[in-house]
Amino acid sequence: MKKQFRSKKKRNHHTWIRWIVIFILCFILYQWILGLFLNVQLADNNEDFIIAILNDSNHHLLYEKKHNNLVNQFLKTVSKIDIKKPVSILETVFGYEMSEETLAEPELQEEEDYLEDPSEYIQDPNPTQITEPLVYIYNTHQLEGYSATNFEEYNITPNVLMASYLLKEKLNKAGIPTIVETANITDFLSLNNWDYAQSYQASKFFITDALNQYPSLKLLIDLHRDAISKEASTTEINGKKYAKILFVVGLEHENYQSNLDLANLLSSKIKEKYPSLSRGVMTKKGSGVNGIYNQNLSPYSVLIECGGKENSIDEVMNTIEVLSTIIQEYMR
Repeated sequence: MKKQFRSKKKRNHHTWIRWIVIFILCFILYQWILGLFLNVQLADNNEDFIIAILNDSNHHLLYEKKHNNLVNQFLKTVSKIDIKKPVSILETVFGYEMSEETLAEPELQEEEDYLEDPSEYIQDPNPTQITEPLVYIYNTHQLEGYSATNFEEYNITPNVLMASYLLKEKLNKAGIPTIVETANITDFLSLNNWDYAQSYQASKFFITDALNQYPSLKLLIDLHRDAISKEASTTEINGKKYAKILFVVGLEHENYQSNLDLANLLSSKIKEKYPSLSRGVMTKKGSGVNGIYNQNLSPYSVLIECGGKENSIDEVMNTIEVLSTIIQEYMR
């Protein structure tokens, strides 16, 4: 009886296929486990979220790791295609180039436009008693919210009020005594039967009170969020995404020059270290705009638009860290 011989080449062929299948399955399992790990719930509420961020200034690394998986790294290495940036496909395949100048910078929208999709008022999760503050942060439009990206499953309210609390904590830790206006401006408007367009009239009341109560104040910041697109409100520097900053100065009062000088100084300091982060300084006057923004109350008053409605809170936080550093340099 003749013996049956199996081809060694065929056996080796099946072995390689088996190892390839095992490798693919292991890779899929790795990506799944990594996804679970990176999406672990970070916080249950605003207070836990802020404390977690303040305890780790490198919080942004967690969110960046989500996008730095092996598939994306491989594509970027062999083809310069970044799956986080669809435009990179056009640039690589068709030679299309898109610079920041390609993106239109929409005009600042006035207060009536900010009523769209308001967020919720939130209390200061870490109130502190400061008798002689140097910086006063307030939000004429407290309910301007940011994107809920990555936070749908958490009890998080990403808005300009939260950004103010975060900036306050950064400055206080750096030795710059700072307070945030915690009065509910929406309720104040309602009590006085005022509409949303009278928000600056409402915030004027609290600014005046703060200036009378704290003669030590050297800087007033009205922190806002713009209504522009994600492309226009976001920049990436050294692999990290930031919410862009715009300084706004009203020209319809006698002492606007000191406010304009302050805005230009802060913007230039930012551009020195982070060239694409500041959108510059926008001056406002004429019909259809406020033109004052309560900046006539102090020569050291500045209105800052931090990001847009599509920016995530971690992008805003990256910018807050930069802004706190610039303010520290200015105050010292």
